[in-house]
Amino acid sequence: MTHTLPEHPDFLWRNPEPKTSYDVVIVGAGGHGLATAYYLARNHGITNVAVLERGWLAGGNMARNTTIIRSNYLWDESAGIYDHALKLWETLPDELDYDFLFSQRGVLNLAHTPQDVREGTRRVNANRLNGIDGEWLSAEEVFKVCPIVNISPDVRYPVLGGTWQPRAGIAKHDHVAWAFARRADSYGIDLIQHCEVTGFRTDGDRVVGVETSRGPIHAGRVGLAAAGHTSVLAATAGIKLPLQSHPLQALVSELLEPVHPTVVMSNHVHVYVSQAHKGELVMGAGIDAYNSYGQRGSFHVIERQISAALEVFPIFATAHVLRTWAGTVDVSPDASPILGLTPIRNLYLNCGWGTGGFKATPASGWTYAHTVAHDQPHPLNAPFALDRFTTGALIDEHGAAAVAH
Repeated sequence: MTHTLPEHPDFLWRNPEPKTSYDVVIVGAGGHGLATAYYLARNHGITNVAVLERGWLAGGNMARNTTIIRSNYLWDESAGIYDHALKLWETLPDELDYDFLFSQRGVLNLAHTPQDVREGTRRVNANRLNGIDGEWLSAEEVFKVCPIVNISPDVRYPVLGGTWQPRAGIAKHDHVAWAFARRADSYGIDLIQHCEVTGFRTDGDRVVGVETSRGPIHAGRVGLAAAGHTSVLAATAGIKLPLQSHPLQALVSELLEPVHPTVVMSNHVHVYVSQAHKGELVMGAGIDAYNSYGQRGSFHVIERQISAALEVFPIFATAHVLRTWAGTVDVSPDASPILGLTPIRNLYLNCGWGTGGFKATPASGWTYAHTVAHDQPHPLNAPFALDRFTTGALIDEHGAAAVAH
């Protein structure tokens, strides 16, 4: 049976007052929290759900990322969950009845050293074994895909080739959030903004609700999806997570005519660049070295990103920076997420995505909803359990995440 949207002539979703009790409370109304709520209703028929957000809906990392979507990760576990996400991305505009400008323009990862070439060809072969589209391109083939890349041999780090995933691309991040929010609201799910969770209500070894800035709320189950602040929330329940939160900075240029046809990443020069639908160049690199919850840019990082971009794209030398920002990313020891159960009954974790959160949005929501609904992980997120840091079954994706997205 087709689920139809209610008619809201003046807004995309309601702005309800919180009820005193819900079957499920999701903490964090970013992409992952909204997708989880949507799939709880769509896949599991659970609609007595509240998504609590201390600020405004999708005002955290969902509004502060660079929108890149890809699934060319090295390890089987990562490839499984990220390619599930990519397959969902391919059908979501129709399913959610919202054009969020998903554009499969491909992603190029440049190689500048023999080690880059070895790592890149290994990644391509691993991708192919996992049924993921991956190709190795020579420098000349890189130029054919993206003619503005400088492939001259007379530079500090010449381009020796690159990996290419044609199905990868970008989407409009705030529109993605609005699409999930509208669909979740249509199921009767309450999206409650300006409602900060300050602690948990417990009964023995289980969580039975949350304390919020708008009063206590009883909950049968509670799912955390607060990105860089998840470790702070978990600590109030007595759980010390193996996470560090860092700023992740990015910038956009002034509006330009269409000139950049794809997404280009370089781990060695350390920058990635795409062009947004409106025309801005979107640039970023790795996380800041220091721990912080700050959400602002800084000049020395901006300078490094621009100088790196100009090594790969000399054509951008006269472009002007329009604005900069930072998100707060939570990074685990193996650069892979934590998605599953906690030692406290009825409390669940969705965190540690580091720089990979946006691209994983639909698969994260799909598998997290399953985990919360059934009190056990989906096969795709089972390897990302918290206890892998004691068993040693790590999923080391530092190489795949070396440049932020």
